[in-house]
Amino acid sequence: MIRLLAGVAALALPAMATAQQAAGPDDASDEIVIADYRYDPHAIIVLGGGLLRQDDGDAVQSAAILRDLDPGLGTRVENRLRDEAGIVQFRRSDGRSAHPTSQGVTLRGLGGNASSRALVTLDGVPQADPFGGWVAWSAYDAINLGGIVVSRGGGSGADGPGALAGTIGLYSEMTDGFTASAAYGSRESFDVSGSAGSEVGNGQVAIDGRYSRGNGFIPIARGQRGTVDRAAPYEQGGVGLRLRFDAGDNSRIEASLRGFSDRRDRGTDFTDSKFDGIDASLRVVNDPAGGTQWLALTYVQLRDFESGFASVAAGRNSIAPALFQHVPATGLGARVELRPAVGGANPLRVGADWRRTTGRTEEDFFFTNGVPGRHRIAGGSSDTVGAFAEWTSGDTDDGFLWTLSGRVDRWWLGEGYRLERNIAGPLITDLRFDSRQGWEGSGRAGVRWSSDAFALRAAGYRGWRLPTLNELYRPFRVGADVTTANEALEPERLWGGEVGIDWHRGETKLSATLFANHLTNAIANVTLAPNLSQRQNLDAIDSKGVELSAEHGIGPVRLRATYAFTDARVDASAGAATLDGRRPAQIAKHGGSVSLRSNTGGPFGGFATLRYIGKQNEDDLGLLMLGDALTLDAGLSWRPAQAISIELRGENLTGELVPAAISSSGIVERATPRTLWVGARLNF
Repeated sequence: MIRLLAGVAALALPAMATAQQAAGPDDASDEIVIADYRYDPHAIIVLGGGLLRQDDGDAVQSAAILRDLDPGLGTRVENRLRDEAGIVQFRRSDGRSAHPTSQGVTLRGLGGNASSRALVTLDGVPQADPFGGWVAWSAYDAINLGGIVVSRGGGSGADGPGALAGTIGLYSEMTDGFTASAAYGSRESFDVSGSAGSEVGNGQVAIDGRYSRGNGFIPIARGQRGTVDRAAPYEQGGVGLRLRFDAGDNSRIEASLRGFSDRRDRGTDFTDSKFDGIDASLRVVNDPAGGTQWLALTYVQLRDFESGFASVAAGRNSIAPALFQHVPATGLGARVELRPAVGGANPLRVGADWRRTTGRTEEDFFFTNGVPGRHRIAGGSSDTVGAFAEWTSGDTDDGFLWTLSGRVDRWWLGEGYRLERNIAGPLITDLRFDSRQGWEGSGRAGVRWSSDAFALRAAGYRGWRLPTLNELYRPFRVGADVTTANEALEPERLWGGEVGIDWHRGETKLSATLFANHLTNAIANVTLAPNLSQRQNLDAIDSKGVELSAEHGIGPVRLRATYAFTDARVDASAGAATLDGRRPAQIAKHGGSVSLRSNTGGPFGGFATLRYIGKQNEDDLGLLMLGDALTLDAGLSWRPAQAISIELRGENLTGELVPAAISSSGIVERATPRTLWVGARLNF
């Protein structure tokens, strides 16, 4: 925390210099656009992606709206999320160097493994990998996003189950015209993106795309490298097509098709990975002003993932293949929602949704002279069908608002399986796991009172999460450390609550939230013996803390600061008793950021962001510690003509060592080192 405060001065200097050159302090607006709609960020009313008007009931909980999401020039959606204190991605490294299966996301200290405990959606469609629950963040860098809405804490359930820690809603924006960017960066990095859109008949069509590649950096920290270590290159790209057509005075049909491809490795031989995906969705919306509104949505996710793993000898001077993994997975879903008109408003939401996931892992291992000796296949399926209802009464602008919601889900786990055989010999293991099913309930109750500049709010909630197919059926190895699967895992269940205060006057916004969460059956990797762990349901994870945010317009720039204090502890007994009272893995007690951004349309602009993340445990026993880190990102832009912008940008400008992982033998893996970019944008 001291380092965070000390760095504010270093942050302010470059941004204030930019501010002196920026023009027109009156150009800023308190309204912003997400996907062709306007909303007031103070009231936390969200419209976008062709969805019906988002529920005012979300105003009873802590929420944030992220703007400035221009694609290209090396920017990454997941790194923009790091500006919001309390959002934790399992690894501190991003999608250029992290292993794809480590990219889960959570909030409020509800960690423990790489599966996401926050629900991530794109225009209302769940985005977690159907097999593993991780998030392919590189897939969203190719999308023209109008904004991101981060809602902390369990939600109303209207977006579906799984939002234990909160919901991260990504909202796309239909391009009108043409935009493109191209950049060159450190270590022979290239980044090209473009979006084009136009009206067609009684609708719109838009296409977005992005391609990026780089030679990468050496992940292992200096002083620990051996002859096997080298730079870790990456190559990523994606393209998306969206259509929107009117189907009457108040109805529209929206279709989306997108695909992505991600190639990277871990900085040694035999560690390359390939991640491909195709998503498609079809949505019909009826949204009459003052009348009954309804929505129908269906979607499909196709994922294909391959990865190699290596065994590195002590001294890091020799290496051999250890495992090759192939994971095909499919996600299917549908959703309907109705908002009947009541007195000229739509206070009631009722609906139902269904999601099905299927997937398997196919693995070759026990290599001898580069040839695998054993093969394993494991997988299964899951289905969830749920219905929800929510009533919200009141007005977020001035007065009293209350909301009450409930959701009930029926879940099924199909017959799981795990088979192992010698490639040149007989079957060794043939395990079949009985199908299971059950009921789960979730809901939220909250109030908000506002008067003039002040608002007080309180909410209580319950949520749940079904174990992923990966957690249930797939064992894995990292170096000498083996983690076994557990087909008997039970769903996680959360009880939580929060109280908060908001103040908004003119260009100044302040917010403070106190929260407490109790997550029972928390799934974690539990150490059973040296180099041996198993996925188990812990008794609970208890997490409490405070979240602060402040925002203020200073002439042509806007200052925003966020801070989160999270006190999370494990409650464990029986075989996991050694974890009792310990902090969950990968959860820091302190985290925060301070940003300055220009907010005018003048010829000069810029930003600077200082981020701090505190110390955190690498393992469940707290024997391995990742140190804290303070990083500075900054950029400057110059627009010589209305349609052209020249930009300079830097990541981790101070060259801070950001430890992302540490092995049981003490080998430290680092996140992104100093990286510089120069590029240009075109807008027509």
